[in-house]
Amino acid sequence: MQDSPLVIAGKTYHSRLILGTGKYKTLELMKQALTAADPAMVTVAIRRVDMSDKSSQSFWNFLPEGLPILPNTAGCYTANDAIRTAHLAREALETELIKLEVIGDPKTLFPDVAATLQATQVLVKEGFTVLPYTTDDPIVARRLEEAGAATIMPLAAPIGSGQGILNPLPVQYILEQSKVPVIVDAGVGTASDAAVAMELGAAGVLMNTAVAESQDPITMALAMKLAVEAGRLAYLAGRMPKKMYASASSPTIGLSLSTKS
Repeated sequence: MQDSPLVIAGKTYHSRLILGTGKYKTLELMKQALTAADPAMVTVAIRRVDMSDKSSQSFWNFLPEGLPILPNTAGCYTANDAIRTAHLAREALETELIKLEVIGDPKTLFPDVAATLQATQVLVKEGFTVLPYTTDDPIVARRLEEAGAATIMPLAAPIGSGQGILNPLPVQYILEQSKVPVIVDAGVGTASDAAVAMELGAAGVLMNTAVAESQDPITMALAMKLAVEAGRLAYLAGRMPKKMYASASSPTIGLSLSTKS
């Protein structure tokens, strides 16, 4: 079956998986996992890496060559802080892309949706391609799209929790209404979670902890790559309808009747 690629703000990507760079035990392990996953982009928390480090052992030297970077504003708790971080990322990395995160609560890491909307409005006007992390509220998603967001990125579960898609219904509402790509962000724990997200019709999945904190990040990265591909194919194929009772797989017409002894 012929599929169209992921397109964000007019740019085409070869994969529907976006992978993060945090929490790996070593930078070499991160590099190997990223190579195995071969994602569309890799997210980098601008506030958590040394932008000026040019040494041979710097974070930047462990990113696979040619892999697009999606800087994010992780760790920001106000719209103004996120906007400043986005400007720093654009200046340092020469990219208009920004994954916008404005956290509202340090325990749950849920986004501050009002501040996220405010920052989106400002950054879009300043020429950024904004990919906002948000809740699974369809109304908030609609407001972000109206503000010019290039994608909608609803959480599946709290960041780093590994609980999978806890409530698929609002995600489905967002998918039905959105005219921009919807990328499920946060909460994925294993490959089946990624497949479920794609089977719902998501344009992609973003994850970090599920790979970085697995027992074998390289193998899990490959599993996530394949799960996203399989989930996409299953979505395109269209699943069979669920039924209350059994339905024989083999036809009964033409079966020979058994004779009674």
